Amino acid sequence: MNLLLINGPNLNLLGKREPEIYGYQTLNEIEKKLQKLADARGVALTCFQSNSEAEIIECIHRSMNNIDGIMINAGALTHTSIGLRDALIGVDIPFVELHLSNIYSRERFRHKSFLSDCAIGLVCGFGISSYELAMQGISDYLSADAR
Repeated sequence: MNLLLINGPNLNLLGKREPEIYGYQTLNEIEKKLQKLADARGVALTCFQSNSEAEIIECIHRSMNNIDGIMINAGALTHTSIGLRDALIGVDIPFVELHLSNIYSRERFRHKSFLSDCAIGLVCGFGISSYELAMQGISDYLSADAR
């Protein structure tokens, strides 16, 4: 099973940017922890981060025929990008939307996601555990789907 983790704008600043909301762990630390979980599950994991919407869309396009499932923390693009939504729909790869914070307990503009109604699931509000829960969810979903 091949999974892709996509992190969007400003997530490269994790550990520094608003740690009271997003925590003190860096994206690199989160990815290393997730890689250990992937290894334990026998899953191949590719990680990608960009501050550019176009680069994220290109990454999604390249995943066709190579990736079985996507986990995406699109950051602010969650609430603004129809292009990102269209790319995820276009490649027809199951995906889980994830967020470190509970987007529904924050500013009203964060309550609207252009992705969640197309996702197989949504995980938010559990800090770095949101990543682990997303991986568990999508890998279980894909394993059940393969039966």
